[in-house]
Amino acid sequence: MKKVILFIAFTMMYCGKPTVNKPVVYGLVIHGGAGTITRKNMSPEKESAYRGKLTEALAAGFEILEKGGSGMDAVETTIRIMEDSPLFNAGKGAVFTSAGTNELDASIMDGSTLQAGAVAGVKTIKNPISAARKVMEETWHVMLAGDGADHFAKEQGLEIVNNDYFYTERRWKALQKAQDAEKHGTVGCVALDRNGNIVAGTSTGGLTNKRWGRIGDTPIVGAGNYANNQTCGVSGTGQGEYFIRGNMAYDVSALMNYSSLSVEQAARQVIDKLSGRGGRGGLIAMDKNGNIAMPFNTEGMYRGYYLNGSEPVIKIYND
Repeated sequence: MKKVILFIAFTMMYCGKPTVNKPVVYGLVIHGGAGTITRKNMSPEKESAYRGKLTEALAAGFEILEKGGSGMDAVETTIRIMEDSPLFNAGKGAVFTSAGTNELDASIMDGSTLQAGAVAGVKTIKNPISAARKVMEETWHVMLAGDGADHFAKEQGLEIVNNDYFYTERRWKALQKAQDAEKHGTVGCVALDRNGNIVAGTSTGGLTNKRWGRIGDTPIVGAGNYANNQTCGVSGTGQGEYFIRGNMAYDVSALMNYSSLSVEQAARQVIDKLSGRGGRGGLIAMDKNGNIAMPFNTEGMYRGYYLNGSEPVIKIYND
């Protein structure tokens, strides 16, 4: 009897208590751009349209994750829905350059391998986020730009359109007036799948009235987009030059890694730095445990998230 008791005690001492499996957390967080977004400038119809499209995008990405699909597929699908909508400054709703053309950027990053793909200054790719993924998966490069990227996308069988596909009356008028309210609208998505993999993607038309050939932060890994399974995934929106100078997306991950900050603390600190340098914008971030941050320093930011075990959440204003 004493031997049995000693054996049990020994087992408990060295083996510990039975392992309890933690619930698997998966989901995604999205943004549709930050800028001068206020209630007084938003009609009920326009707000309903934005909420509806953000909800549609979230639902499509979440369905993929719920069925055990990859974060990569979820991010691409979610962003394609926003790229196909004229509401956002990405894909169909891209803003115009000073030359009256549309030039688009996109990037995607896999947090499990740190592989990334990006396209910059493309003019004929209907869904730049899909081209960015092709660069990552089908080449040994990270970024392709301009005509070379357009030609690569055609080789890969992606849908090619004339540049006038991206024309919308709203964006054309914004060019004529150079309205600040129409400058931002980049879209982004960060997903955490059932396997614990984090993927981040970002797509944009850039800034209204930008000089043709200008490249912002969106296709630059570490500036406007970043993912690492050990920390978090990040997608930014706002004045890209400031995000590039501050390496903003990577900075969130670095603060978590080197200063042991939470994703909320790190993301807020990065936006505070952005404000201190005179920049405007916001970001979304999700860590490896499914914690979410969505800070911004503008009047509003189209944003939302959807985690397993909860309902989708959509937010627009700064309250």
